[in-house]
Amino acid sequence: MLLFLQTTINGLVLGGIYSLAAVGFSLIFGVIGIVNLTHGIFVIAGAYMAMALFAAAGVDPLLAIPLIGAVLFAVGYAYQRTIIDWAISRASVEASLVVTFGMAMVFRNLLQLWFGPDVQTITPSYSFDSVAIGPIRVDMVRLAALGASMALLTGLTLMLARTHFGRAMRAVAQQPLAASLSGLNVRRIHGLTFGVSAALAGASGAIIGIVQPFSASSEVAWTLNAFIVVVLGGIGSPAGALAGGLVLGLINAYTATYVSPALTQAMMFLVLVLMLLLRPQGILGAAYGESR
Repeated sequence: MLLFLQTTINGLVLGGIYSLAAVGFSLIFGVIGIVNLTHGIFVIAGAYMAMALFAAAGVDPLLAIPLIGAVLFAVGYAYQRTIIDWAISRASVEASLVVTFGMAMVFRNLLQLWFGPDVQTITPSYSFDSVAIGPIRVDMVRLAALGASMALLTGLTLMLARTHFGRAMRAVAQQPLAASLSGLNVRRIHGLTFGVSAALAGASGAIIGIVQPFSASSEVAWTLNAFIVVVLGGIGSPAGALAGGLVLGLINAYTATYVSPALTQAMMFLVLVLMLLLRPQGILGAAYGESR
């Protein structure tokens, strides 16, 4: 029983990180309608930026999140308004799949040239501390990572529900033509949405950096994880990303503990296939599907 409880806690903590890493992917899919295959690049870029700030100035990765988010917001906005928008306007939405795949390869190689191919880690002062919850022990870095992830997801939920930008984003996602006729600049909203997605991905990268090793090639795994989370939880909402991320984290933890660590990816994709067959809209459904 103790092993089961410990595994469950570890799975939920990992699931919180998966949720934050995937919510931006979910937003882009729900609002703009494209599959962003460069999503993992923004995640790993955030991890490398956190590592560089920690090595150069001793800045804790969690405290570096606002700066990392601001930089990647600007990069994501510019990326969408130029390369992605040009691909969609001059070809089709499907062309964005090829473009983002190609750009992911370019950015991955640039990261490898700049930082090298070696696996990196970030070890703040509390890396080896832990907290006891009865008989269960939780690493301090994992607890801090879960808290930061939940805080950012809560902030995103409030922004979508209570701000003008959040309402504009939901309007563009549900009825882009009607939103345009109402005076909203749809292309600008798309760019801002992409910027928010990149900022959240970078924030998750800073958190991932203190919990797991990473390298430039890790971007593929984080893009795939985001896709699985979106399919499991549903498109377009933080709640769907949270549900999908927690399920994925538990699957990962239980498989690694009770089956084999080598089979975690296989189990994740098995659950993905079953979800697509039995409930393709995800656990909570597509947030914007009913209005399209």
